This record gives sequence, structure tokens and C-alpha cells, in this order.
Amino acid sequence: MAQGLAIGLRTLFMVLGCVITATVIYTIVTDGLPFRKELLTPWMAATLIDFYINILAIGAWILYKESNWISAIIWIALLVCLGSITTCGYIVLQFLKLSHQESLQDPIYFVLLSKRKNSGMESKSKLSVASTRVLFTVLGCLMLGTLIYTIATDGSPFRKDLLTPWLSATLVDFYINVVALSVWVAYKESNWMNAVFWIILLICFGSISTCAYIVLQLFHLSSEDPVFLVLFSSRSRSENGYEGTLQRDNFTLD
Repeated sequence: MAQGLAIGLRTLFMVLGCVITATVIYTIVTDGLPFRKELLTPWMAATLIDFYINILAIGAWILYKESNWISAIIWIALLVCLGSITTCGYIVLQFLKLSHQESLQDPIYFVLLSKRKNSGMESKSKLSVASTRVLFTVLGCLMLGTLIYTIATDGSPFRKDLLTPWLSATLVDFYINVVALSVWVAYKESNWMNAVFWIILLICFGSISTCAYIVLQLFHLSSEDPVFLVLFSSRSRSENGYEGTLQRDNFTLD
């Protein structure tokens, strides 16, 4: 079952990576490069803000996951420049790195887990849960304000004239990242109805829902907990507790 999940998710993100790569190439060929002032309409600008707030959340995981700062910076730079092409490539690579035992045991847990040495784990435990709550609260409010302002000044986004080739490509890019975040939400939620509810919110409200979900999960942690525990399912935390999670981390790192 777990191994089938690993294969299924790896295949899914391979396909999605090919879809967004083909979409970008096709849009460049048919509509030219995206670095043109006339493309930056109010709704394109709002979509880009939405897109990059989700990118920040994914980038925070990559920063935690990577074993050294150089590789983390390279991957985050690629994420900023190439969006969900990088997201899909990075996730597929992490699934390919899983051992047979990890694939059988809990593949999503081990994909999320950093394999830094213990000294790195200790340094990450100093990150403030409270400051991370504030950061994502501010980002969620920023996106909500952007959405309200754009509706007030430019009208509804559900207009055919807004759907330019590059906005369409950006939306494909955006929603592939939403798929990645939705897999994480489904992994974290013990109740499938809660998972479906949050995934619908992610689809409808984008990074506003991403920020709200992250902040809500951070409120499940105490101020003494390391921020990276927010990545792991409430199920595993309730079964193993804080110490159990760290023991599994140390087992993996050895």
C-alpha cells in the first residue's frame, strides 16, 4: 500500500512536470517571452502574488530539507524562476532517493523529512513558532487585501478577456503547486472530510488558504517545539509525540 502510494505520487509529479514544461514551451513559442509590461494586468499581478506566497511555503520546506545552504539556495532560485517545474522535479527526486524500507514504511514522511545531521536538526529547533505564525498571518492578510483591492478596482476575475496565454500558463503553474500542497494537507489530516474541505479552499482561495492552514497547524505546536514539526501529520505526533518524532529523525540520520 505505502509503496504503491510512493510510485503513484512519483508518477503524478512526473506527469505534472511534463505538463507544465510543455505549457511553458508552447506559450513561449505562440506568445513570446513573458517579460513584457503589457502582460502585467491587475489580475496577472494578483495571480503572481498568490503564486509566490505558495512558492515561499514550498521554499521553506526545501530550505529545511536540504543538507547544505548552497544546494538549498540553488533549488530555491530554480523554484522562483521555474515555479512548479522545479516543484515537480524536486519532489520526484526526493521519492527516487527513498530506500525500499522507507517506501514501505511511510514514504511521505521520509520525503518531507530532512536528512541533515543532528547538529543541523538542533539549529532548526531554535526557529520560533510564534514568528512563523506572524509571518504567514501577514502573508495571508497581504493576499486577502490584494484580492479585495483587485476586485474593487478591476472587477471580477471571471472574464474571458483576462485569460491571456501567459495568465493561462501561470494558472496551470499555480495549480500544480496547489496539487503539491494538497498532497501535504491530505497526509496531515486524519479525517478525509477535513482534507477535502481544506483542498477545496486551496483550489478556491489559493495562498490565503495555504497561510490559514499553516497558521492553524502552528497553533497545534507549543512555543518550545521546532517549526519543522508542522510538516508531519497530527497522527504521527499523537502516536509518537515530540520525542518519538525526533527518535525517528535520528534513526533516519544514522
